[in-house]
Amino acid sequence: MDGSQFPIARTALPEAAAERLRTLIIEGELAPGARLNERELSERLGVSRTPLREAFRMLAADGLLVQLPNRGAQVVALSADDVRHAFEVMASLEGLAGELAVQRVTDQEIADLRALQGEMEVAHQRHDLPTYYRVNRAIHDRLNAIAANPILAHTFRTLNTRLHALRFRSNLVQGKWDQAVAEHRDMIDALAARDGVRLRELLVRHLRAKLQAVLETMEDT
Repeated sequence: MDGSQFPIARTALPEAAAERLRTLIIEGELAPGARLNERELSERLGVSRTPLREAFRMLAADGLLVQLPNRGAQVVALSADDVRHAFEVMASLEGLAGELAVQRVTDQEIADLRALQGEMEVAHQRHDLPTYYRVNRAIHDRLNAIAANPILAHTFRTLNTRLHALRFRSNLVQGKWDQAVAEHRDMIDALAARDGVRLRELLVRHLRAKLQAVLETMEDT
């Protein structure tokens, strides 16, 4: 993503501004711990400060920003322990989601997931990490939707939202990225085989491998 302006339509300005900011955080243009400059971001996003501040509040509620009294907003910087604790819980949640999805998935949903996997592999081959990561998120969101447990899905999404930037950067290591693609292929195969035990094992292993990749990335920064 370049540094050019990308003005937002005037409808639903806070939501649109929040989504733009979320992308900047995920893709590392707004780094962990960075203070947000209202004037610069207002000009860049093409919105006034009122909807921008509302977007800050929305992202603070998601755990992506911290709002400091009289000092504006700052991108959250997670510690290694924060990350470990979050991944421990997410591995259990996503493992359960896999088992539930196996019980409830339809053939059409499997076909849709295979199509998304194909899109993700094309992005991987092109080294298009933003597109890859967007489709990757869609696959995991779809799996959680198939599990049809809204409490589980909400809890996982809340935890995962805070980790997107770290997960995105962990794919910059080619070997880790290649491994993640292969693991996703195996997950869909297990889902298609209606093998809940296998899918849980794959999902938990995938999250543990991603944790290690994220921690290694944090050590290098």
